[in-house]
Amino acid sequence: MKPTLPLVLLTSITSLLVAAETPSPEKTRPNIILIIADDLGAEDSGPYGCKGVRTPNLDQMAKDGMKFNNAFNTCSSCSPSRSSIITGRYPHNTGAECLHMPLPKEQVTFVEKLKEAGYWTAQAGKWHLGPAVEDRFDLVRTDNVGKTGIKKDGSGCELWVNTLQERPKDKPFFMWFAAHDPHRPYFEGTLAVPHKPEETEVPPYLPDAPPTRKDLSMYYDEIGRLDGYVGKVMEELKREGALDNTVVFFITDNGRPFPRCKTSVYDSGIQSPLLVQWPGNIKPGSTCDSLVSSVDLAPTILELAGVPSPKTFQGKSYVRLLSDPKGTIRDKVFAEHNWHDFAAYERSVRTPQFKYIRNFWPELPGTPPADAVNSMTFQEMRRLRDAGKLTPEQMTCFIKPRAEEELYDVNADPQELKNLAGDPEYSEILKKLRGHLDAWREEKNDTIPESRREDRFDRETGKALPKPQAAVVPEKAPSPEGKSSGAE
Repeated sequence: MKPTLPLVLLTSITSLLVAAETPSPEKTRPNIILIIADDLGAEDSGPYGCKGVRTPNLDQMAKDGMKFNNAFNTCSSCSPSRSSIITGRYPHNTGAECLHMPLPKEQVTFVEKLKEAGYWTAQAGKWHLGPAVEDRFDLVRTDNVGKTGIKKDGSGCELWVNTLQERPKDKPFFMWFAAHDPHRPYFEGTLAVPHKPEETEVPPYLPDAPPTRKDLSMYYDEIGRLDGYVGKVMEELKREGALDNTVVFFITDNGRPFPRCKTSVYDSGIQSPLLVQWPGNIKPGSTCDSLVSSVDLAPTILELAGVPSPKTFQGKSYVRLLSDPKGTIRDKVFAEHNWHDFAAYERSVRTPQFKYIRNFWPELPGTPPADAVNSMTFQEMRRLRDAGKLTPEQMTCFIKPRAEEELYDVNADPQELKNLAGDPEYSEILKKLRGHLDAWREEKNDTIPESRREDRFDRETGKALPKPQAAVVPEKAPSPEGKSSGAE
């Protein structure tokens, strides 16, 4: 008679065999982390060539993963950009196209689809999406509510590692980590070793003056602080042994909070850093030059998780670019600018070589957001303007009326300083891009508002204005070809 194993031992062996054949949920599907900077210009980090700012952890992300050189947001305004990212829809299609508008309850988010598919989801840091989105997450921890008991340094990143540590370990996870850095206001002492004003990089549309360089140096300090928290997240993933099965995205919601950047549809406003790290799946040190839009992020994340995208999404997944960086998913990207402190209505289309902008209310100047108007940079620009010392490129945020159309060769003129819209040599390109924008507006049901929201701040001083009593109804702007471009 053959000897038999005790029942308890047999059960234990069986359990071990089953466990060996059945990977844990965190191993069968990748974990996903989305890190969102607040007001970080694409050019203002080490991976994108800025030598004056210290970003060792972002540098390491680029070395370990993929850097996208042509990633763009659908707008350059905080909450509308986030609403666009989380819904995979253009801002005017989300019902939250203007600053501070909460995302409507009926909008479908990629986060809830992950949650329905078994992912544990969490948010930590800046919110700015409204209460209707909170129940899409298992946990929402905002650092500006004041209920956490954790000392806040203003970065918006203090709860990131805690949130990672407190998650259940039997589920794949998605984390929405949103910083306040490098949003204004800026203060001395953000870093123990601050950046030096003389080492900052001043773009040609800003005056190279001491106030500008001081302003930029404090902006760099907040970028450095954010970079430190990115490093802490990576270290925690390593410590837990979760790094190899985690896809980490790093993006921004819009450009730097300086004149001609944030709230503009120039590349300085809408271009985003996009770093993606996934050990064993993305070739280290790879780069991708394909155009991608922030509206593409939602379908990308769902495809990584093996979850079908809802029909509401308007973007395209770029998962295949992670293994084939020389591929393409689109030949143009679109962006918009709606009310953000000041009345505005601008649209743009960008190809790999050209950018076309239409200013529907050209009588309004290209005023930066109120926090940038209040900055030492803008106030120095006012002083230099009044003294007649600004260059034409530095005058663009003061000029009115503006050109109704703008066209730039972004390869020859990456700072978009030479408007080619009136050059006969580019008339066919202008006509083609104008047609692309018109077709997109018609397809996406984009119409000029029936009434114009009033400015909330003075465009020169940044001081708050009395609340308007009634909206101003603008005349319908004619299209460049003489046809009505408003809602009929």
